[in-house]
Amino acid sequence: MARTLSYMKAINEALAQEMDRDPSVVVFGEDVAGGAGTSQPMDAWGGVFGLTKGLWEKFPDRVLDTPISESAIMGAAAGAAVSGLRPVAELMFIDFLGVCFDQIFNQAAKFRYMFGGKTRTPMVVRTCYGAGAGAAAQHSQTLYNIFTNIPGLKVVVPSSPYDAKGLLTAAIRDDDPVIFCEHKALYGVRGEVPTELYEVPLGQANVVREGTDVTVVALGQMVPRAQRAAEALQGEGVGVEVVDPRTTSPLDEATILASVTRTGRCVVVDEGYPRCGMGTDLVSLVATRGPRLRAPIGLVTPPHTPVPFAHVLEEAYLPGPDEIAAAVRTTLEPVDA
Repeated sequence: MARTLSYMKAINEALAQEMDRDPSVVVFGEDVAGGAGTSQPMDAWGGVFGLTKGLWEKFPDRVLDTPISESAIMGAAAGAAVSGLRPVAELMFIDFLGVCFDQIFNQAAKFRYMFGGKTRTPMVVRTCYGAGAGAAAQHSQTLYNIFTNIPGLKVVVPSSPYDAKGLLTAAIRDDDPVIFCEHKALYGVRGEVPTELYEVPLGQANVVREGTDVTVVALGQMVPRAQRAAEALQGEGVGVEVVDPRTTSPLDEATILASVTRTGRCVVVDEGYPRCGMGTDLVSLVATRGPRLRAPIGLVTPPHTPVPFAHVLEEAYLPGPDEIAAAVRTTLEPVDA
């Protein structure tokens, strides 16, 4: 049975249901309990966005506050994972990856390889990313491409409440380290979510909208923006197919290339930086392994600048439906022979 739930509540529900199902699942990070169990219960916020609120009351021995040390959090998660637990560790903002990157890419990502496949590292790193919430340059970056670059890591980028719950369930059950990237501007978005536990398989893209003229590949917050662009273009007689990869590693190349083969045109939309980003990687995939296209591939990204703090500048920084629609129209223009 499905009902309407927010993106944030869907993640909270996945955590609660998996912790109830599997006693080896533990949650820890900065303020994930937030003072719960002390003389000041009103301080139990459940993390910076209140996302883990309510979990401590259900699982008081398995929701653990940590010191303000990202290196300690990720190191502890890696150690717990190879010791038989399934930790879900919170990296409060993806921007803080520089503080603890060694523990993730040089340790957790390498364990299975370094030990000849004899060990598992069932570790999930939940982190939030993205612009649009007025969080300024140090708390608004889109950096999932950095994790995607590392062999041994799986990277998840859900764009809807349904996917958020199903993908997190799959991530917790996975035996490899998974970086679970939550867009903070999507936390309040609502959608239909089943009450029961379910998995959305990692590495399986979603054709969000079918179309015949142009394929738009988008991630995270860019998916609903691409859908709005597609709705506008439908009024002009243009059929846009929107593909959401859902995970950047593993990447469902087959679904993306099959869509581009059907439409013959492609636009990639990525909130990450334009240089060496996920957008450029997807463009490379289509250019090198896709069919001969009817038009050059379009790429829509923010400018190569830090994320502005001022609301007007932040809105100008982010690709919107108008920019996506303009890129689609460009692919429809006649190409000189």
